[in-house]
Amino acid sequence: MKIDLHTHYYPPAYFERIERSGGDFSFGTSPTGQRIIRYRGARFFGITSPMTDVEQRLDDMDRVGIDTEVLSLSTPNVYFVEGRAQADVARMVNDAYADLARRHPGRFLGFASIPMDDPDAAPRELERALDELRMQGVVVLSNIRGRELSDPAYRPFFEEADRRKACVFIHPMIPVASERFTEYVLGPIVGFPFDTTVAVAKLCYSGVFKRLPNIRWIVAHAGGAVPYLMERLDSGWRDFAECRAHIDEPPSTYLRRLYYDTVTFSALNLRLLRDAVGADHMVMGSDYPHLLGSIDKAVSSITQTDFSDDEKQDVFSGTALRILASVPAGVGR
Repeated sequence: MKIDLHTHYYPPAYFERIERSGGDFSFGTSPTGQRIIRYRGARFFGITSPMTDVEQRLDDMDRVGIDTEVLSLSTPNVYFVEGRAQADVARMVNDAYADLARRHPGRFLGFASIPMDDPDAAPRELERALDELRMQGVVVLSNIRGRELSDPAYRPFFEEADRRKACVFIHPMIPVASERFTEYVLGPIVGFPFDTTVAVAKLCYSGVFKRLPNIRWIVAHAGGAVPYLMERLDSGWRDFAECRAHIDEPPSTYLRRLYYDTVTFSALNLRLLRDAVGADHMVMGSDYPHLLGSIDKAVSSITQTDFSDDEKQDVFSGTALRILASVPAGVGR
């Protein structure tokens, strides 16, 4: 059994909404003729056919042996619009995911997008997504229009997610100081794992992980630099009083309780992640169908590790089945 927890699908209407919205995001063409989305004029990501073509997705899944995909909306998620306008986009996307799951039982699950800048609509959409649409959790970006996830404004939403023991998938966004990432497509290549690392560090040091222990946090791209920096984060807690103000234990204590996807495809990095947090806190991810992702390597990178058979089974599906909500009876059984 293989479950891909980091994979993106875009209802066609979603791209149409971005194109109509204006603002920081616009459409263009790459030097190779590919249609791309730009962020403040810099290449953000290229459009590939499986982003909207369900049948091609199913063919690719069957080809590499992936049984189920957990779909989520990547950057810019619903945050290309402001405030209350986010709720309408979130409902549209979440309904499309739920419809896809109904039409292809067992093949598609989903993480709901949340209008985080509408404090009234955010908990309502969480409730609707989990209870009515029977989705498996939610996805949030590493910053919301420049605001940190650790900002007190988002605390009521996360408190409700904690009460419900929800999965919260942290997906990266371009860092706030985006100017340094405009060349060489550095936004997705370097900016994404950078911003993920900063977001997780702030959630940890601010005490969010301590105070909300029931959320099942999943961190994209193998945690960015988090596994590599655990010792340094612990040293910060030891050496600086402000790093101890909101937490009682070294950061690594809390960071090992999180879950991390395998979107790195490097055997060295996968072993580091396994040694840092354990295979029972790792979930398979592909980042399909983005160019930096790979549905093929998502499977082969794990198959080719020196992990035990039990560890590989945890990564392929065991961990996912333990932490996801509302998994249909036929999945993984």
